Amino acid sequence: MIRPEGGGTPVVVSPSPSADSPTVAEAAAGTPERTVTAGEKARGYVALMKLRIIELLLITTIPTMVLAERGWPGWGLVILTLIGGTGAAGAANAWNMILDRDIDAVMNRTKTRPLVTGVLTVREAVVFTSILTVVSLLWFGLLINWVSSGFTLIALLVYVVGYTMILKRRTPQNIVWGGIAGCMPVLIGWSAVTGSIDWPPFILFLVIFFWTPPHYWPLSMKFRRDYAAAGVPMAPVVQETPTVAWHMIVHSVAMVACTLVLIPVAPMGWIYSVAAVGAGAWFLTSVVRLYVRAKHPEKGPLAAMKVFHGSIYYLTIVFVAVGVDPFGPQFLL
Repeated sequence: MIRPEGGGTPVVVSPSPSADSPTVAEAAAGTPERTVTAGEKARGYVALMKLRIIELLLITTIPTMVLAERGWPGWGLVILTLIGGTGAAGAANAWNMILDRDIDAVMNRTKTRPLVTGVLTVREAVVFTSILTVVSLLWFGLLINWVSSGFTLIALLVYVVGYTMILKRRTPQNIVWGGIAGCMPVLIGWSAVTGSIDWPPFILFLVIFFWTPPHYWPLSMKFRRDYAAAGVPMAPVVQETPTVAWHMIVHSVAMVACTLVLIPVAPMGWIYSVAAVGAGAWFLTSVVRLYVRAKHPEKGPLAAMKVFHGSIYYLTIVFVAVGVDPFGPQFLL
Protein backbone atom coordinates (compact mmCIF):
# COMPACT_ATOMS: atom_id res chain seq x y z
CA MET A 1 0.00 0.00 0.00
CA ILE A 2 1.16 3.60 -0.57
CA ARG A 3 0.59 5.95 2.33
CA PRO A 4 1.98 9.25 3.66
CA GLU A 5 4.33 8.92 6.58
CA GLY A 6 6.33 11.43 8.60
CA GLY A 7 4.73 14.72 7.59
CA GLY A 8 3.14 13.45 4.39
CA THR A 9 6.23 12.04 2.66
CA PRO A 10 5.04 9.25 0.36
CA VAL A 11 6.35 5.78 1.18
CA VAL A 12 5.50 2.57 -0.63
CA VAL A 13 4.41 -0.38 1.44
CA SER A 14 3.56 -3.73 -0.12
CA PRO A 15 -0.16 -4.39 0.23
CA SER A 16 -1.31 -7.50 1.99
CA PRO A 17 -2.53 -10.00 -0.61
CA SER A 18 -6.06 -11.26 -0.37
CA ALA A 19 -7.95 -14.08 -2.02
CA ASP A 20 -9.59 -11.81 -4.57
CA SER A 21 -6.81 -9.23 -5.00
CA PRO A 22 -3.66 -10.67 -6.63
CA THR A 23 -0.34 -8.86 -6.48
CA VAL A 24 1.07 -7.17 -9.57
CA ALA A 25 3.69 -9.90 -9.83
CA GLU A 26 1.03 -12.62 -9.80
CA ALA A 27 -1.04 -10.73 -12.35
CA ALA A 28 1.98 -10.37 -14.63
CA ALA A 29 2.26 -14.15 -14.81
CA GLY A 30 -0.60 -14.05 -17.29
CA THR A 31 -4.06 -15.51 -17.70
CA PRO A 32 -4.47 -19.13 -18.82
CA GLU A 33 -5.53 -19.50 -22.44
CA ARG A 34 -9.15 -20.43 -23.10
CA THR A 35 -11.46 -20.85 -26.05
CA VAL A 36 -12.97 -17.52 -27.06
CA THR A 37 -15.86 -17.06 -29.49
CA ALA A 38 -15.76 -14.63 -32.40
CA GLY A 39 -18.39 -12.50 -30.68
CA GLU A 40 -16.31 -12.27 -27.52
CA LYS A 41 -13.29 -11.29 -29.61
CA ALA A 42 -15.24 -8.51 -31.32
CA ARG A 43 -16.51 -7.19 -27.99
CA GLY A 44 -12.98 -7.44 -26.64
CA TYR A 45 -11.61 -5.19 -29.38
CA VAL A 46 -14.35 -2.64 -28.69
CA ALA A 47 -13.65 -2.78 -24.94
CA LEU A 48 -9.95 -2.28 -25.67
CA MET A 49 -10.76 1.19 -27.02
CA LYS A 50 -12.78 2.29 -23.94
CA LEU A 51 -15.30 4.12 -26.09
CA ARG A 52 -17.24 5.53 -23.12
CA ILE A 53 -14.35 7.83 -22.29
CA ILE A 54 -14.45 9.12 -25.87
CA GLU A 55 -17.77 10.83 -25.08
CA LEU A 56 -15.72 13.68 -23.61
CA LEU A 57 -13.87 13.96 -26.92
CA LEU A 58 -17.18 14.58 -28.68
CA ILE A 59 -18.25 17.14 -26.07
CA THR A 60 -15.11 19.23 -26.58
CA THR A 61 -14.31 18.75 -30.28
CA ILE A 62 -17.59 19.71 -31.98
CA PRO A 63 -18.14 23.00 -30.08
CA THR A 64 -14.53 24.01 -30.77
CA MET A 65 -15.07 23.38 -34.48
CA VAL A 66 -18.22 25.51 -34.39
CA LEU A 67 -16.33 28.31 -32.65
CA ALA A 68 -13.52 28.13 -35.22
CA GLU A 69 -16.02 28.38 -38.09
CA ARG A 70 -18.28 30.85 -36.26
CA GLY A 71 -21.06 28.62 -37.46
CA TRP A 72 -21.60 25.04 -38.53
CA PRO A 73 -18.41 23.72 -40.24
CA GLY A 74 -20.31 21.19 -42.33
CA TRP A 75 -21.35 17.61 -41.64
CA GLY A 76 -18.61 16.15 -43.81
CA LEU A 77 -15.75 17.74 -41.89
CA VAL A 78 -17.36 17.09 -38.51
CA ILE A 79 -17.92 13.39 -39.25
CA LEU A 80 -14.41 12.94 -40.64
CA THR A 81 -12.92 14.62 -37.56
CA LEU A 82 -14.98 12.58 -35.13
CA ILE A 83 -14.15 9.29 -36.85
CA GLY A 84 -10.44 10.12 -36.82
CA GLY A 85 -10.58 11.36 -33.24
CA THR A 86 -12.46 8.28 -32.07
CA GLY A 87 -9.90 6.03 -33.74
CA ALA A 88 -6.95 7.92 -32.24
CA ALA A 89 -8.46 8.05 -28.74
CA GLY A 90 -9.33 4.37 -29.01
CA ALA A 91 -5.75 3.58 -30.00
CA ALA A 92 -4.40 5.56 -27.02
CA ASN A 93 -6.75 3.75 -24.66
CA ALA A 94 -5.77 0.39 -26.15
CA TRP A 95 -2.04 1.08 -25.73
CA ASN A 96 -2.82 2.00 -22.13
CA MET A 97 -4.50 -1.37 -21.56
CA ILE A 98 -1.62 -3.23 -23.17
CA LEU A 99 1.00 -1.50 -21.05
CA ASP A 100 -1.04 -1.58 -17.83
CA ARG A 101 -2.39 -5.12 -18.08
CA ASP A 102 -0.45 -6.17 -14.96
CA ILE A 103 -1.97 -3.54 -12.69
CA ASP A 104 -5.39 -3.89 -14.39
CA ALA A 105 -5.44 -7.47 -13.06
CA VAL A 106 -4.99 -6.16 -9.51
CA MET A 107 -7.61 -3.42 -9.51
CA ASN A 108 -11.24 -4.43 -9.02
CA ARG A 109 -12.60 -1.86 -11.46
CA THR A 110 -10.31 -3.03 -14.29
CA LYS A 111 -9.94 -6.78 -13.74
CA THR A 112 -12.60 -7.59 -16.36
CA ARG A 113 -10.69 -5.92 -19.20
CA PRO A 114 -10.06 -8.17 -22.24
CA LEU A 115 -6.31 -8.60 -21.73
CA VAL A 116 -6.83 -9.58 -18.10
CA THR A 117 -9.59 -12.11 -18.77
CA GLY A 118 -7.80 -13.64 -21.76
CA VAL A 119 -10.45 -12.65 -24.32
CA LEU A 120 -7.61 -11.07 -26.31
CA THR A 121 -3.95 -12.04 -26.41
CA VAL A 122 -1.25 -9.40 -26.14
CA ARG A 123 -0.22 -10.12 -29.73
CA GLU A 124 -3.77 -9.58 -31.00
CA ALA A 125 -4.07 -6.35 -29.04
CA VAL A 126 -0.73 -4.99 -30.27
CA VAL A 127 -1.51 -5.76 -33.93
CA PHE A 128 -4.99 -4.23 -33.68
CA THR A 129 -3.76 -1.13 -31.84
CA SER A 130 -0.80 -0.57 -34.18
CA ILE A 131 -3.08 -0.65 -37.21
CA LEU A 132 -5.61 1.65 -35.52
CA THR A 133 -2.86 4.13 -34.64
CA VAL A 134 -1.46 4.34 -38.18
CA VAL A 135 -4.89 4.52 -39.80
CA SER A 136 -5.99 7.33 -37.44
CA LEU A 137 -2.94 9.45 -38.20
CA LEU A 138 -3.25 8.91 -41.95
CA TRP A 139 -7.00 9.59 -41.74
CA PHE A 140 -6.37 13.07 -40.39
CA GLY A 141 -3.43 13.76 -42.67
CA LEU A 142 -4.98 12.61 -45.94
CA LEU A 143 -8.64 13.49 -45.39
CA ILE A 144 -8.41 16.63 -43.23
CA ASN A 145 -4.93 18.19 -42.90
CA TRP A 146 -1.50 17.36 -41.54
CA VAL A 147 -1.70 19.98 -38.79
CA SER A 148 -4.53 18.02 -37.17
CA SER A 149 -2.61 14.81 -37.75
CA GLY A 150 0.40 16.31 -35.98
CA PHE A 151 -1.66 17.30 -32.93
CA THR A 152 -3.15 13.79 -32.92
CA LEU A 153 0.33 12.28 -32.86
CA ILE A 154 1.30 14.55 -29.95
CA ALA A 155 -1.81 13.46 -28.03
CA LEU A 156 -0.95 9.79 -28.55
CA LEU A 157 2.66 10.27 -27.46
CA VAL A 158 1.70 12.25 -24.34
CA TYR A 159 -0.86 9.67 -23.23
CA VAL A 160 0.98 6.48 -24.13
CA VAL A 161 4.60 7.46 -23.45
CA GLY A 162 4.30 10.46 -21.13
CA TYR A 163 1.44 9.30 -18.92
CA THR A 164 1.25 5.50 -19.15
CA MET A 165 4.94 4.62 -19.50
CA ILE A 166 6.66 7.40 -17.53
CA LEU A 167 4.40 9.28 -15.11
CA LYS A 168 1.62 6.97 -13.96
CA ARG A 169 3.68 4.67 -11.74
CA ARG A 170 6.22 7.26 -10.61
CA THR A 171 4.57 10.46 -9.42
CA PRO A 172 1.30 11.80 -7.96
CA GLN A 173 1.55 14.48 -10.65
CA ASN A 174 0.76 11.77 -13.21
CA ILE A 175 -2.77 12.85 -14.04
CA VAL A 176 -1.85 16.55 -14.04
CA TRP A 177 0.68 16.35 -16.86
CA GLY A 178 -0.65 13.19 -18.46
CA GLY A 179 -3.98 14.99 -18.74
CA ILE A 180 -2.48 17.13 -21.53
CA ALA A 181 -3.50 14.35 -23.91
CA GLY A 182 -7.14 14.96 -23.03
CA CYS A 183 -6.71 18.66 -23.87
CA MET A 184 -5.59 18.01 -27.44
CA PRO A 185 -9.05 17.49 -29.04
CA VAL A 186 -9.70 21.24 -28.94
CA LEU A 187 -6.49 21.91 -30.88
CA ILE A 188 -7.32 19.09 -33.28
CA GLY A 189 -10.87 20.34 -33.81
CA TRP A 190 -9.80 23.95 -34.35
CA SER A 191 -7.00 23.03 -36.77
CA ALA A 192 -9.34 20.70 -38.67
CA VAL A 193 -11.43 23.76 -39.55
CA THR A 194 -8.73 26.40 -39.97
CA GLY A 195 -5.54 24.46 -40.72
CA SER A 196 -3.83 26.56 -38.04
CA ILE A 197 -3.96 27.41 -34.33
CA ASP A 198 -5.01 30.54 -32.42
CA TRP A 199 -5.54 31.84 -28.88
CA PRO A 200 -9.16 30.66 -28.35
CA PRO A 201 -8.35 26.93 -28.68
CA PHE A 202 -5.28 27.40 -26.51
CA ILE A 203 -7.48 28.91 -23.77
CA LEU A 204 -9.91 25.99 -24.12
CA PHE A 205 -6.87 23.70 -23.87
CA LEU A 206 -6.07 25.32 -20.49
CA VAL A 207 -9.68 24.96 -19.36
CA ILE A 208 -9.47 21.18 -19.83
CA PHE A 209 -5.94 21.07 -18.39
CA PHE A 210 -7.05 22.63 -15.10
CA TRP A 211 -10.33 20.66 -15.16
CA THR A 212 -8.64 17.24 -15.32
CA PRO A 213 -7.34 16.98 -11.70
CA PRO A 214 -10.62 18.00 -9.99
CA HIS A 215 -12.35 15.60 -12.38
CA TYR A 216 -10.09 12.59 -11.86
CA TRP A 217 -8.93 12.94 -8.24
CA PRO A 218 -12.43 12.32 -6.79
CA LEU A 219 -12.50 9.03 -8.76
CA SER A 220 -9.07 8.21 -7.33
CA MET A 221 -10.44 8.89 -3.85
CA LYS A 222 -13.16 6.31 -4.36
CA PHE A 223 -10.74 3.71 -5.72
CA ARG A 224 -7.85 4.60 -3.40
CA ARG A 225 -7.42 1.01 -2.21
CA ASP A 226 -7.22 -0.28 -5.79
CA TYR A 227 -4.50 2.18 -6.73
CA ALA A 228 -2.61 1.45 -3.52
CA ALA A 229 -2.74 -2.30 -4.15
CA ALA A 230 -1.43 -1.74 -7.68
CA GLY A 231 1.37 0.54 -6.51
CA VAL A 232 0.09 3.55 -8.48
CA PRO A 233 0.84 6.80 -6.57
CA MET A 234 -2.29 8.75 -7.40
CA ALA A 235 -2.48 11.95 -5.34
CA PRO A 236 -5.35 10.73 -3.09
CA VAL A 237 -3.26 7.64 -2.26
CA VAL A 238 -0.04 9.37 -1.21
CA GLN A 239 -1.43 12.64 0.14
CA GLU A 240 -3.95 13.51 2.83
CA THR A 241 -7.47 14.03 1.51
CA PRO A 242 -7.69 17.71 2.65
CA THR A 243 -4.46 18.43 0.77
CA VAL A 244 -5.82 16.91 -2.43
CA ALA A 245 -9.11 18.76 -1.99
CA TRP A 246 -7.25 22.05 -1.58
CA HIS A 247 -5.32 21.40 -4.79
CA MET A 248 -8.66 20.72 -6.47
CA ILE A 249 -9.85 24.17 -5.42
CA VAL A 250 -6.71 25.79 -6.85
CA HIS A 251 -7.12 23.98 -10.18
CA SER A 252 -10.84 24.79 -10.30
CA VAL A 253 -10.24 28.51 -9.72
CA ALA A 254 -7.69 28.53 -12.55
CA MET A 255 -10.13 26.62 -14.75
CA VAL A 256 -12.99 29.05 -14.19
CA ALA A 257 -10.63 31.98 -14.72
CA CYS A 258 -9.68 30.56 -18.13
CA THR A 259 -13.33 30.22 -19.13
CA LEU A 260 -13.78 33.91 -18.34
CA VAL A 261 -10.63 34.93 -20.24
CA LEU A 262 -12.17 33.34 -23.34
CA ILE A 263 -14.99 35.92 -23.30
CA PRO A 264 -12.90 38.90 -24.50
CA VAL A 265 -10.38 36.83 -26.48
CA ALA A 266 -12.75 34.78 -28.68
CA PRO A 267 -14.88 36.98 -28.29
CA MET A 268 -17.92 35.29 -26.75
CA GLY A 269 -21.48 36.55 -26.35
CA TRP A 270 -24.00 36.53 -23.53
CA ILE A 271 -25.02 32.87 -23.89
CA TYR A 272 -21.53 31.61 -23.16
CA SER A 273 -20.83 34.30 -20.57
CA VAL A 274 -23.89 33.40 -18.47
CA ALA A 275 -23.12 29.69 -18.72
CA ALA A 276 -19.44 30.12 -17.81
CA VAL A 277 -20.17 32.26 -14.75
CA GLY A 278 -23.10 30.17 -13.52
CA ALA A 279 -21.52 26.76 -14.07
CA GLY A 280 -18.22 27.97 -12.65
CA ALA A 281 -19.82 29.23 -9.44
CA TRP A 282 -21.77 25.99 -9.03
CA PHE A 283 -18.77 23.70 -9.54
CA LEU A 284 -16.50 25.77 -7.31
CA THR A 285 -19.09 25.48 -4.57
CA SER A 286 -19.12 21.69 -4.84
CA VAL A 287 -15.31 21.50 -4.67
CA VAL A 288 -15.18 23.82 -1.65
CA ARG A 289 -17.82 21.66 0.05
CA LEU A 290 -15.65 18.58 -0.56
CA TYR A 291 -12.67 20.38 1.01
CA VAL A 292 -14.70 21.39 4.07
CA ARG A 293 -15.90 17.83 4.59
CA ALA A 294 -12.37 16.49 4.10
CA LYS A 295 -11.17 18.86 6.85
CA HIS A 296 -14.19 18.23 9.07
CA PRO A 297 -15.60 14.71 8.51
CA GLU A 298 -18.29 15.36 11.13
CA LYS A 299 -19.97 17.77 8.69
CA GLY A 300 -21.02 14.91 6.42
CA PRO A 301 -19.77 12.27 3.98
CA LEU A 302 -17.08 13.27 1.50
CA ALA A 303 -19.29 12.50 -1.55
CA ALA A 304 -16.29 12.50 -3.88
CA MET A 305 -18.19 10.83 -6.71
CA LYS A 306 -20.74 13.63 -6.64
CA VAL A 307 -17.92 16.01 -7.55
CA PHE A 308 -16.67 13.56 -10.20
CA HIS A 309 -20.05 13.44 -11.94
CA GLY A 310 -20.50 17.17 -11.40
CA SER A 311 -17.24 17.84 -13.24
CA ILE A 312 -18.63 16.09 -16.31
CA TYR A 313 -21.82 18.15 -16.16
CA TYR A 314 -19.74 21.30 -15.75
CA LEU A 315 -17.54 20.65 -18.78
CA THR A 316 -20.59 19.72 -20.85
CA ILE A 317 -22.38 22.97 -19.96
CA VAL A 318 -19.34 25.11 -20.78
CA PHE A 319 -18.64 23.47 -24.13
CA VAL A 320 -22.28 23.31 -25.20
CA ALA A 321 -22.32 27.06 -24.54
CA VAL A 322 -19.17 27.41 -26.68
CA GLY A 323 -20.98 25.65 -29.52
CA VAL A 324 -24.25 27.55 -29.17
CA ASP A 325 -22.85 31.03 -28.58
CA PRO A 326 -21.68 31.73 -32.20
CA PHE A 327 -25.29 31.44 -33.34
CA GLY A 328 -26.35 34.10 -30.83
CA PRO A 329 -30.00 35.18 -30.56
CA GLN A 330 -30.97 33.21 -33.68
CA PHE A 331 -30.51 30.01 -31.65
CA LEU A 332 -33.45 31.06 -29.46
CA LEU A 333 -35.78 31.83 -32.37
